[in-house]
Formats: sequence, C-alpha cells, structure tokens
Amino acid sequence: MKKILIIFILAIFATSCNEYQKALKSEDMAVKLETATKLYEKEKYFKALTLFEQIAPAYKGKPQAEKLFYMQAQSYYKSRQYGLSGYHFGSFASGYPKSEKVEEAFFLAAKSYSMMSPVYSLDQVDTDKAIEKLQEFIDRYPNSQYFSEANSIVRDLKTKLEKKAFENARQFNYITDYKAAIVALDNFVADFPGTPFKEEALYYKLDSAYQLAINSVPEKMEARLNNAKASYVTLMKFKEDTKYKEKANTMLATIETELKKYNK
Repeated sequence: MKKILIIFILAIFATSCNEYQKALKSEDMAVKLETATKLYEKEKYFKALTLFEQIAPAYKGKPQAEKLFYMQAQSYYKSRQYGLSGYHFGSFASGYPKSEKVEEAFFLAAKSYSMMSPVYSLDQVDTDKAIEKLQEFIDRYPNSQYFSEANSIVRDLKTKLEKKAFENARQFNYITDYKAAIVALDNFVADFPGTPFKEEALYYKLDSAYQLAINSVPEKMEARLNNAKASYVTLMKFKEDTKYKEKANTMLATIETELKKYNK
C-alpha cells in the first residue's frame, strides 16, 4: 500500500512538472495563464511568477488582467521579493482604484517596503520610505481592517529610527568626546521626547557631564560639576528607580565631595 501511495505521489509530481514545462514552451497565453493560476493556488509562487512575467504584457487592458496582476504581486510578496511586491502592489492599486482588492494592495505595497527595512545600524532610506507609505495608507483608510497592523508597523519603524539616533548620540560618550556627547544627547531628547531610550540618554548625558567635570582643568571644574549634578537631578526626576541608580549615586557622591572643596 505504501509503495502504491509513493508511486501515486510521484505520478502527480511528474504530471505537474510536465504541465509546467509545456506551459513554458507554449505560445498559447491562455494555457500559460491557466497553469500559472494553478501553480499560484498550490503556493508554487516562483514557478507561477515565471509564467506571470511571460504573459503580463499580453494581458494589459484585458478583463483577466486585474486578477493576473493581483496574483503576480501576491506571488512576489509570498516569495519574499519585497521590492518587487511593493512596486507591483502599488501599480495594481493605481491601475485598479475600484477593485475590491485595492485597499489590501495599498496596505501590502506599504508593508512590502517595511519588510526591506534593515537593522538600525544601517542606512534607513527604506525605513523612511516604509513609514511614508504606511502613513499614506493610514490617512487614506482610517477604518481599514489593516489599520491597527499598519500603526503597529509604523511604531516599530519609528522606534528603529530612534534607536539609530540614540546610538549615534551615545557613540560620542564611547569615544570620550564628552562635550559632543552632551550636545548630541540633549538634541536627541529634544527631538524624541517620548522615546523609549530617554532613560539611557539621560544616564549617558550624566556620565558624559561627570567625566567632563572630573577631568577638567581647575578653573572649569566647579561649573562642570554643577552641570553634572543637574544632569543627575534630571535623570532622577525622570525615573527615580532607574536601572542606573547605583552608578548615578556613586557619581553624585564624587560630585558632592569635589564641590565641597569650592565651599570652603
């Protein structure tokens, strides 16, 4: 029985491959479309795309074109070719504004660009483009079934941009350019007041102010110690139970000790 089942499966596979090969060589566009549709329904997207790409120019303007172009865009998306799926879903949405699939196409075009967003440390051109496209979708379809997902993706992408901006500011602390770190971290907090990285930014500003102060020349030390103390107060006001509390308190103790020298 097992052997019979294996033979049956192999026969189906061979027939399927045969059908695909015949469609590839056929001059009949209808045969290619029928085979491509079957492959699409079986989730064989790469093979379906080969045929869709062959016949797409011939079907432009024809009644079958709407379904064909939708399946083509979906095939790119399902096969993770997001640059192409973004382009083709965008073209579908523009070309078929009255289609029942237009809302989905707008969303998947935008989502495709978000799927190309790289890790935060790399160039974020695709992230910016994805946010722009998703915001266009949100504005166009405020009652969409995809609205919540679109907003969630935008939040994640914006957090990625904030992470990059924060790391760019913090790097000055790492390379001991403490003056630049203080300015960069101040600018970061001003630019992203609600950022999830605010606690870290305030801590690294404190650390930079502290390091700048204790390594200062005598004539600048008092003012810089007071600036560092102010940074400590700002961090504690923002989050009294900060995960950096022990380190911050150690810095404060040193700051207070040093400041006593100026109160004699």
